[in-house]
Amino acid sequence: MRPFALLATRAEDRPADEEYALFLRYTGLSPDQLIRVRLESGPMPAFDLDAFSGIFVGGGPFNASDPDQKKSSVQHRVEAEFQTLLDDVVARDFPFLGACYGIGTLGVHQGATIDRTYPEPISIVPVTLSEAGASDPLLDGLPDTFDAFVGHKEAITILPPSAVLLGSSPACPVQMFRVGANVYATQFHPELDIDGITTRIHAYADHGYFAVDELELTLTAVRRAEVSHPSRILRNFVDRYSR
Repeated sequence: MRPFALLATRAEDRPADEEYALFLRYTGLSPDQLIRVRLESGPMPAFDLDAFSGIFVGGGPFNASDPDQKKSSVQHRVEAEFQTLLDDVVARDFPFLGACYGIGTLGVHQGATIDRTYPEPISIVPVTLSEAGASDPLLDGLPDTFDAFVGHKEAITILPPSAVLLGSSPACPVQMFRVGANVYATQFHPELDIDGITTRIHAYADHGYFAVDELELTLTAVRRAEVSHPSRILRNFVDRYSR
């Protein structure tokens, strides 16, 4: 089987390593089948897409809607690299699944409006599938509404004509979309479980996702229900695109 790639941007080792472990667990892939590239530590390598089965993008600290002057040199580099990669991915309709930061990269590439109109605090939200989502093969086996972990400062306000809406939540109209037949992005985190999101809450406690005195409230918010359905998306992606 050709390997998959996970493109990551987390600078902190513990959440970065745990993110990789979660993708391994819920895709069912082994380390030699899921090649991790930490983009925050160096340039994106040239990808021969024919050597891969598909590409995952994890979450991260970058916001596409930040003013250019507030973006670091690393963020500018990563954004430029994603634009080049996505030119090829979208043109070839190559299997791609971007989670959280991945929805920003694909959204920017396709001309979506991304701003801070629809943020969601770190929490569990119900995601409801659109008619297109209910029939999409990547969402096979998921109920029409399922709980998912979220936590983001920006979101897509307006999708471009090239995109098909697959899922929404009450406070965020674009939770998942597709371009072509094989290029996907989610605002929610399909890879997260309760241990993983707990690690991230502690790791990013001073990143502005919640007030300093709201740590315990945030931990309580992600423990109020069991979240089990979104990870099936990762398994479906691997089952569909392994080659």
